[in-house]
Amino acid sequence: MRPKRYFSLHQNVAENSADIYIYGDIVVPEWEWYDSDTSGYSLVKEVEKLEVDTINIFINSYGGHLSEGLAIYNALRRHAAKVRTYCDGYACSAASLVFMAGDERIMSNASILMIHNASSWGVGTAKDLRKVADDNETLSKTAANAYLNHINIDADKLQEMMDAETYIKPEDALEMGFATKITQIETAKVATFSVRESFMQRLTQEPKVVPMAQVTVDGAMVRKIFEEQFEKFKETLSPEEPDEHSEVEPEEPEDGEDPEKNNLENKPLSMMKALFS
Repeated sequence: MRPKRYFSLHQNVAENSADIYIYGDIVVPEWEWYDSDTSGYSLVKEVEKLEVDTINIFINSYGGHLSEGLAIYNALRRHAAKVRTYCDGYACSAASLVFMAGDERIMSNASILMIHNASSWGVGTAKDLRKVADDNETLSKTAANAYLNHINIDADKLQEMMDAETYIKPEDALEMGFATKITQIETAKVATFSVRESFMQRLTQEPKVVPMAQVTVDGAMVRKIFEEQFEKFKETLSPEEPDEHSEVEPEEPEDGEDPEKNNLENKPLSMMKALFS
């Protein structure tokens, strides 16, 4: 038995908003075979029922049927709610039309759009096939109107991109008006008590892009950074408490040397060996 819903919709009562996830193909109703499939008919019926201030559409789709993509686009543009569309991965073909329905159109820096001309197949006489070609041109211009409602490039440039089946990077999408914002997924900044992690963050905080053949490691710089991190770490230890964080045995002092002094001076180097051996 097929499921009754082919997309995911969640309502947030507190914020008076609705989240819709289109994470699959956009198909005609009779082809809704998989849980991830979305048709214009099934989605538009749900959208029309929504009495919310904001509709968030999250998209990761290769696209599908042009007719369904246009139906979803127009239904979202018609709705009284503010619409935000998010490109979570791919928004290709018909899915890029859904993306364009957003009053705010937000791409991750790790996402992409793809636009192209309408395509179909046909059989018959030369006259029949010419009609198929003419129909495809008409459909492509209809889809182009959805883009032209929002972008800042002209129709000729858009047509060139559709002819070439163009993948659009987030920064280019923002510049041309396909997107209104780019978000960057950052590594969570959480507290850490790891000497190794702290050292590596310092060492890599200002990366320089150079050819691999030219990459060198400045030993003095590495030692300096490590010693600074070690001093911060050492302050957290009680004076009476031995350092249990290093598995490297302290080196034996030479005759006449202070054993404790020798231990402290060599501990950064010993810890480096322990961390990176």
